[in-house]
Amino acid sequence: MELSLGELKGYLRIDGSEDDLTLALLIEAAKEYLNKAGVVEQEGASYTLAIMLYVSLHYENRDPSMKIDKLNFSLESIILQLKD
Repeated sequence: MELSLGELKGYLRIDGSEDDLTLALLIEAAKEYLNKAGVVEQEGASYTLAIMLYVSLHYENRDPSMKIDKLNFSLESIILQLKD
């Protein structure tokens, strides 16, 4: 199941299209991040949710003065499960 921009925007509760490019880039960044974390791209709800959580975390914390020192627990947990 490939995550569509519409599904992601529904998850993030975004109505407009002004951030579509940013969201598309964040989806690709999420896939790269998961790959570097040892998770191969795959079908399934957990993989899709991991992408959504990564995008949500980075979309909602776009202020450059903020530091995201650690991923949230939900994403870390899903990554560990997907690596098995």
